[in-house]
Amino acid sequence: MRKRKQKPFFEEIEVVDAGAKGKSIAKAPDGRVIFLSNAVPGDVVDVQTFKKRRAYFEGKATFFHKLSEKRTEPICEHFGVCGGCKWQHMAYESQLSYKQKEVESNLKRIGRVELPEISPIIGSKKQYFYRNKMEFSFSDNRWLTEEEINSNIAIKDKNALGFHIPGMWDKILDINKCHLQEDPSNAIRLAVRDFAIENGLSFFNVKKQEGLLRTLMIRTASTGEIMVLIQFYENHKEHREALLNHLKKAFPEITSLLYTINQKQNDTIYDQEIVCFSGKDHIVEEMERLQFKINAKSFYQTNSAQAYELYKITRGFANFTGNELVYDLYTGTGTIAQFVAKSAKKVVGIESVPEAIIDAKANAKNNGIKNVDFFIGDMKTVFNEDFIKTNGQPDVVITDPPRDGMHKDVVEQLLNVAPEKIVYVSCNSATQARDLSLMNEMYRVTKVQPVDMFPQTHHVENVVLLEKRLNL
Repeated sequence: MRKRKQKPFFEEIEVVDAGAKGKSIAKAPDGRVIFLSNAVPGDVVDVQTFKKRRAYFEGKATFFHKLSEKRTEPICEHFGVCGGCKWQHMAYESQLSYKQKEVESNLKRIGRVELPEISPIIGSKKQYFYRNKMEFSFSDNRWLTEEEINSNIAIKDKNALGFHIPGMWDKILDINKCHLQEDPSNAIRLAVRDFAIENGLSFFNVKKQEGLLRTLMIRTASTGEIMVLIQFYENHKEHREALLNHLKKAFPEITSLLYTINQKQNDTIYDQEIVCFSGKDHIVEEMERLQFKINAKSFYQTNSAQAYELYKITRGFANFTGNELVYDLYTGTGTIAQFVAKSAKKVVGIESVPEAIIDAKANAKNNGIKNVDFFIGDMKTVFNEDFIKTNGQPDVVITDPPRDGMHKDVVEQLLNVAPEKIVYVSCNSATQARDLSLMNEMYRVTKVQPVDMFPQTHHVENVVLLEKRLNL
């Protein structure tokens, strides 16, 4: 039998930087990059690599010779196993510094455009318990810790309600306490789990595609309203109603108690019928006296407080006079469109998800906003010359695309339309930088403002103002 070749092991390596996807960066003696998932810049560590490529290694710090000054003690007992808060061991000021650096690096390295002075990142006042939406998965074959595996004790209870282990679609980590969503989120999740175990309700088995309980979603609003949606796989009325009635009695503060029965291969709910078991079929979020109805399928920024900061920046960058025709591309449920409507003459929103546009129109009506119109369609096809002729030449375009950025046809059409200003909101500064490069001949970047929406993670939002070059 051929002897397995041992992976390279490096001693006393300094961690020098933070990189993509929450990884830290060190350098091997031969100059190759080492990506580490459990170290902080400034640590000096021994590294066991487990993946080797031509240009880099992936590895894990196995011994710490020196701990970085940028370190802080993680508060969550699940840190290091759960993949949700990968930067929890890094002090928040350092997190902000590396997020700022990532934005600057992407805009310079990928965009290669002339930049103004980039404004300091706006941090989140709340570094924990800031999310308004959490989704948890059930499993009858939970992830076992190393301690449990090494104990040689037979594990009888393998039910879990929690998060997927990174890179393992069939393994769920059972969560005792999550620090991302305000209570009663933890209490509700634990009550669901405990009631199910005590009453013999079956947890989902993703490989066998069987079991009663599939997923749990909890949404909260700044108004105090709470939505709970349980996704069932099996259609067992008695068990379903027993659990839902237990929640209704135990948590009278739940204002929207919903369920769906989903027997598809995947657990997405966007093509499923949502049933309202108790209360309303939605919750209400507020922002500057505007009210937004949020149903189970609605998209809404998951950090409400920072969403307000993001929208204020967007409105401020546009610097409206009150006479502008504004296009809001990728409008979603129309939150930005309605937020800026009082400052503009008219706003036109475009979105590909029909349910989102239904929500947008309903919210605008409820808010008494009459100078907004919303249209459904794939952005690269609906945003065309005929659309412009019908709805008018925009003075300002606001665009907030998904992580992949704008389709090249959308960029091309933006250049054809040539509004005076474009406010580009992005959750991925790398694809944003690519798009800025494509528009560089016609537009110059005049303002850049990073915003931290997701503390304890590497994710960062960025807002850029583009203004048409004067020589055109």
